[in-house]
Amino acid sequence: MVVGTLSRACDVAVLGGGPGGYAAAIRLGQSGKDVVLIEERATLGGVCLNEGCIPNKALGHAADLVADTKAAGPMGLSFGTPSVDMVRLVKWKDGVVQRLTKGVQFLAEKANVEVVHGHAVFAGPRVLRVETGAGMGEITFKHAVIATGSSPVELPGLPFDGKRIIGPREALSPGELHGRVAVIGGGYIGLGLASTYAKLGSKVSVVESTASLLWYLDPEVGDTLKRRMEKLGVSFMLSNRAEAFDDGTGFLTVVDASGNRSQAPADVIIVAAGRQANTGGIGLDAAGVATDARGFITVNERLETSAAGVHAIGDVTGGPLLAHKAYREAKVVAGVIMGEPMALDNVVIPGIVFTDPEVAWVGMSEKDARDAGMDVLTGTFPLRASGGALALNAPEGFVKTVADAATKRILGVFAVGRGVTELISKAGLAIEMGALLDDVTAVMEPHPTMSEALLESAEAALGTAIHVVQG
Repeated sequence: MVVGTLSRACDVAVLGGGPGGYAAAIRLGQSGKDVVLIEERATLGGVCLNEGCIPNKALGHAADLVADTKAAGPMGLSFGTPSVDMVRLVKWKDGVVQRLTKGVQFLAEKANVEVVHGHAVFAGPRVLRVETGAGMGEITFKHAVIATGSSPVELPGLPFDGKRIIGPREALSPGELHGRVAVIGGGYIGLGLASTYAKLGSKVSVVESTASLLWYLDPEVGDTLKRRMEKLGVSFMLSNRAEAFDDGTGFLTVVDASGNRSQAPADVIIVAAGRQANTGGIGLDAAGVATDARGFITVNERLETSAAGVHAIGDVTGGPLLAHKAYREAKVVAGVIMGEPMALDNVVIPGIVFTDPEVAWVGMSEKDARDAGMDVLTGTFPLRASGGALALNAPEGFVKTVADAATKRILGVFAVGRGVTELISKAGLAIEMGALLDDVTAVMEPHPTMSEALLESAEAALGTAIHVVQG
């Protein structure tokens, strides 16, 4: 530990104990490197584990159970009206988080990683000053890995107050189930929270500045998701921006593209309108680390910054702000520091959204491929034709495969439906390996499963589908 004015020299100093930081530290520690991991929180795991991916999925699972009981009548099942005890639900969610954070701490200790809880600032190219509860210390290093993550963007006129205007962190630990919830942002964070709150019983409205949900994906994705979420009771105010909230009246003022104002009632407002890099206040200038115009650290394929010996991974480098991207970068940067011939050369990064239904994608959309000058083949398999989906009472959604018409090489896969977040990895593997449509259709899929939909969509692209009408 760094105590008082004592100094510490190490091989690698890692700033940030999130998915990227702790994974890099553990991998380096396993290799025999002397590693110090500096984290401001009392626990490791970062946003993802403490207040993001894991608690979001846990609450979403509970919300799914509530929704499933309500939809079980046609099956001959009756459970009465579900009741939600938010205090107990949040306590259970916190238990899941605590079990995982303790697990990460245990793994770090087993890898001989020294964990220091404090705030680190670069004082020079190879020096960090670290402020802990015990005082100020200094760490010198041969290599450093910046993995300080990102934080929610605060909107003008809607400052976070921790009570009525909150971010995703507070939204995942509510003290009560709010009756009326306004979610600002129709991206993956906002829509996931909107789905969860709606299924738990809140009346939810979503304010989104663009004309569609998940606008960067194939249009069918946002349209399908919107229809299903409206069935759950979620209302949408698209092409609108949030302007202000009147705490006294409980109304959120929104403005459309023509400048017309309207109001939406809300007991609480969840702002999920983007994230920003945590690069301020850590002394990047002193280290010689350059950032782009948005404040994200610039790195090359070896995750090296403009400063010799200093690397950066995860959200702080921009691109898709995803935990699995950070995990992959952690393994690459550890290899680079250990002198291995490694570089971040992944062809695609999968994306997922835990909405109802789930959304998953990997690779190029049909529009992306056509914009790149390609002739494409596409095949779509609707889940209403899937025995696996119907048996789960989950007919909403589809799987769409995009391929190059000349070579039949798979370019992208887009899916909406129950469990599609579990099948997208197979599509990612296919793209990474340069698989053709015939490679996917030659695989015997177990029946009846949701994964069959990927095979069916590939057959549809080839014009050989059996379970959907051709043409």
